[in-house]
Amino acid sequence: MTQPSFKDAITICKSIMRNGFDAHVVNTQLQHDLIIALHDVAIDLATDAPCDELAKIFPNLIRAEDKDAPGLMALLRENEAMYRFYCMNIADASLPDSSLTRLTPTILSRMRKLGPLPGSLVSGMTSLAPSCSKSSQGFDDFSKKEIKLEGLPEETLRSDYLLSIRAFRHAANYDLPIEPNTWMSIVRSSQSILDYVPIQQIMEEWRKVAAENMWRFVQMLFDSQIMHGILPEIAGLARVRQTKNDSGVEETVLEHSINCVRYYPEGEFHHDWYGTFAMLFHDVGKLYTAEHYQGRWTFYEHHRVGAKITRKILRRLHMLPEDIELICHLVRNHMRFQFMMTDKGIRRFRAQDEYPRLIEMSRANIKAREDNYTAFNHNTKYLERAEMPEQMLEPLLNGNEIMEFTGLSPGPLVGHIRHALLTAQITGEVTTREEAIAFARTCIESRK
Repeated sequence: MTQPSFKDAITICKSIMRNGFDAHVVNTQLQHDLIIALHDVAIDLATDAPCDELAKIFPNLIRAEDKDAPGLMALLRENEAMYRFYCMNIADASLPDSSLTRLTPTILSRMRKLGPLPGSLVSGMTSLAPSCSKSSQGFDDFSKKEIKLEGLPEETLRSDYLLSIRAFRHAANYDLPIEPNTWMSIVRSSQSILDYVPIQQIMEEWRKVAAENMWRFVQMLFDSQIMHGILPEIAGLARVRQTKNDSGVEETVLEHSINCVRYYPEGEFHHDWYGTFAMLFHDVGKLYTAEHYQGRWTFYEHHRVGAKITRKILRRLHMLPEDIELICHLVRNHMRFQFMMTDKGIRRFRAQDEYPRLIEMSRANIKAREDNYTAFNHNTKYLERAEMPEQMLEPLLNGNEIMEFTGLSPGPLVGHIRHALLTAQITGEVTTREEAIAFARTCIESRK
């Protein structure tokens, strides 16, 4: 047999590329040797062009069936040669070696005709299946009540390391365990996941995690050590300890933060993704402000420092500017509702943007620490009073001043005049101190 020519195969690839897609001949030297050995001209090509587009370019194209071979899309017979089109691995998060297809099921089948194949060569072909699967998208059926990568997990991951983050998302949202071999494959591949998965894709998956399930997702990021690469500041909180409450029990700041992420959606904001996300960062400043003095840890100004650190982190995660501003605002002000406030203090708090979210952050913080609600309940009652106009609580004249300007002695009449003065302030009848003095004197004269 004469030496096989790949001229037509290259022409086919160029036709595909002229239409805006990629294509290449799979392992040219190996296929060259197989054609000579088997006296059968069959050439496998890899492309990212969908089958519908291939059919437009090559009218004689024959669509392949699922039973023909994993990943095989179509066949084309021209000039006594058979061309097979396989889908190319185009996942951004795939291992670089798997981006260039070097073996296909039909090449392996042809090689078997010449003798036994090494097991490592056969197992390497499993990487083709996940990228071309139409139904499972790299996972076994979820009806098995666990999250499991299809095929050999290690090989499946190499085709697209983003599947690891997607596994966490499915496990969190469906409250299902990750199958042990799949979990270990993810842990072993943690560095490759960090190397090859773009941070934007990780955040896209994270954004699809429901707020009430985010704490599970965060816990898996930490347990797999992926968090150590994308959020080292948060992972570092696992080495910072604090007193949980007045009982003296200690916990890590990371444990506390994850519990806060868990409890925040249990309040009024069940679906508040941003508020829940902010809870993960609310104590990040403790990593930078921790001081040990006389047997206890302190974290002064951790909320302000934490807001600055959070801004740096969120920029690294390529979040939108408006989202960064919201989350940093929540981190910076999350302490405001945790101390008993005066009327003026609660009014200043109520003037804050997103104050309902700040209240929920305080509630989640208290629940995570198993602390008491004394200050929280006090502030809640004062918040109800804050619904009243400020003039109702801050009269222009107090009791002593009313007695001074009217000559009255202490007694019930002073209280009546003060109440009447507050009412007049609300209606706008009295707006200045001079008007208030005149109003008080008028009240005395009217009672004579």
